[in-house]
Amino acid sequence: MKIVDAKTWAVANPPPHRGGPCWVFVKLVADDGVCGYGEAYGVPFSPRVTCRMIEDIAERYVVGADPFRIESMWRRIYSSGYAQHPDHALMGVLSSLEIACWDIVGKELDQPVYNLLGGRANETLRSYTYLYPPAADETAGDGDGDALAIADIFGDPEAGPRRAEEYVRMGFTALKYDPVMPMGAFDPRQLSLAALDNAETMTRNMRDAVGSSCDLLIGTHGQPTASAAIALAKRLEPWHPLWLEEPVPPENVAEMARVARATSIPVATGERLATKYEFATLLQAQAAATIQPALGRVGGILEAKKIAGMAEAHYVSLAPHLYCGPVEAAANIQIGVCSPNFLIQESIERFDGFYAEILKTPIVWEEGRIVPPTAPGIGVELDEAVADAHPYDGPVFPDMAPAPVWP
Repeated sequence: MKIVDAKTWAVANPPPHRGGPCWVFVKLVADDGVCGYGEAYGVPFSPRVTCRMIEDIAERYVVGADPFRIESMWRRIYSSGYAQHPDHALMGVLSSLEIACWDIVGKELDQPVYNLLGGRANETLRSYTYLYPPAADETAGDGDGDALAIADIFGDPEAGPRRAEEYVRMGFTALKYDPVMPMGAFDPRQLSLAALDNAETMTRNMRDAVGSSCDLLIGTHGQPTASAAIALAKRLEPWHPLWLEEPVPPENVAEMARVARATSIPVATGERLATKYEFATLLQAQAAATIQPALGRVGGILEAKKIAGMAEAHYVSLAPHLYCGPVEAAANIQIGVCSPNFLIQESIERFDGFYAEILKTPIVWEEGRIVPPTAPGIGVELDEAVADAHPYDGPVFPDMAPAPVWP
């Protein structure tokens, strides 16, 4: 069996841009007509360039190859250009192609991928969503306007808790927000007393709004220095967040471990890490209680399964990251189902709106939990007509604040 063709899409996700303004997908086609879908996450180039990068790697290493030989394909791509290093651009490309191969393998064997990786350990998957403003309140323009609207509600100690109550009524039992936005190109930074005061007030009001029925997830994006993150954590400990996410940038594991040792709030991280090698360093340093691999960047499904097993041996839980399209979401779900240390899955609200429209069969979400598919492969099929009708020609997402954010 061989792969005979590859096709890519850069798809524009219409306002309110839940999951970002653009998604990059790939389809691989086998010589018997079976096709598989994959998605790249966080490649730091324009989406159109990313598509061409995927096509280039597919032409050199995937077309003509057996989709069952995933380990061999992975090593050859990972070593492309004498790299053998967790480069995020190459890893996003590799991840998309690897996921598509698994989709083909599952369809050929008429099994969901999780049955090929140990079978069900979890019947359903608990999910959480970001605290988004109501869609009608969002800017109907570009992604920057929407990002500003989201950042505003993250730190609004009045509007945020009101929105949280609405999510609880929808059925969510966990919500994430970043109370110390913006995230900037010059981070990490010291947090001002005003920022710490607002984060504390926001979290107190959030806990008052949702009570003990809903977990609060503090989703920083590496804005603070370690000392500022420790000060923030001490302020927030009385309201028992489920985690403090990426309290410092991912490049300095020792500083993240310092934060982890200084607070009772579990540290979560991993969306900006790739491969088992970077996660091994994180786990050895005891820098996190929860890991958040993004399957469209980390190296794909099998790499994520290896990382989940490493984490299990360290008593570290798994919470796959998701801020992109539904193909990566489907891959995340496959890993969550077969991982005994699974904790919670990030969702894009209830996987509705355009998230459902671009799939032939939407992801099923009921009362705060994801119902895993039983269809073979990764369990979803891209509606290619919808993808073709929404081409994206915009900039790289996200943009970080281009100047220092002073206390």
